Amino acid sequence: MSTTVPQSKPTSLKLPAALKTQLELDAQKAGISLHAFMVQTLSESVHRTRLREAFAQDSQAALSDMKVSGVGYELGSVRAYFSEMSKHREGLQTKPKNLVPTPMG
Repeated sequence: MSTTVPQSKPTSLKLPAALKTQLELDAQKAGISLHAFMVQTLSESVHRTRLREAFAQDSQAALSDMKVSGVGYELGSVRAYFSEMSKHREGLQTKPKNLVPTPMG
């Protein structure tokens, strides 16, 4: 059984001394090498960037849908729903009813 290892490309980074010190300390706390810590940190940053991009695209699509359909959710209702959902997840109340879109205008 063979496993495929992703190819690597060597990269050189010139880091400010203070940043490198912080990275070394964080890597040590995590119990991994500085290299592994930087690769992990960069990978997580790329993932967060992709999530933000997807969120922005989803938001634009939802706004377009709302404009076309003329229905949506009032901000106050959404805030109340998430507040109630948070309390539900903490076991403090029953699950709130799903929001129902209303005509916007």
